[in-house]
Amino acid sequence: MDAEALDELAGQLQGEALGGRGLLQLAATTGLAAYAVWAAVLMPGFRRVPLHLQVPYVPSSAQQVANVMGLLRGRTGKTADLGSGDGRLVIEAYKQGLRPAVGYELNPWLLWLARYRARRAGYQGKVSFLKQDLWKANLSDCYNVIVFLAPSVVSLCADTAILSKPSREIVLRKESRSGI
Repeated sequence: MDAEALDELAGQLQGEALGGRGLLQLAATTGLAAYAVWAAVLMPGFRRVPLHLQVPYVPSSAQQVANVMGLLRGRTGKTADLGSGDGRLVIEAYKQGLRPAVGYELNPWLLWLARYRARRAGYQGKVSFLKQDLWKANLSDCYNVIVFLAPSVVSLCADTAILSKPSREIVLRKESRSGI
């Protein structure tokens, strides 16, 4: 369509009421588009995860990142972020000298975003992002574990034996617990 045809069509539609059928079509199209976005972006991280363990992606604020890095100041050794999302905590941990830094995430779109952010920051190959369930992650050699998840999941993490190591620093949500 050329510009004249579009102007003519816009002129014809101007002043016409949308009507009930038009509103129904608009609502159906909007709902379908919202479902498509949810199915493509959010749902992959929720597959095969029990409902009470599902955690929506909420990016960490700059202040939250600074708080976590403050809690880990002076520490060394391997750092793992369980549910790493877009990777900002993993990248910042690497910048602060917590090496190696590894993020565990189930959502493939967030994994892609985290890897993209690492590449853009110049840390490709220096930080790792793995598509793995946080309950199955091998943390035996990790000295620092970051868990910024829903409170229901955090309480389960705090109770698991996988996090128990005397020299381990664990950052759970907005608090720090050593040697759980």
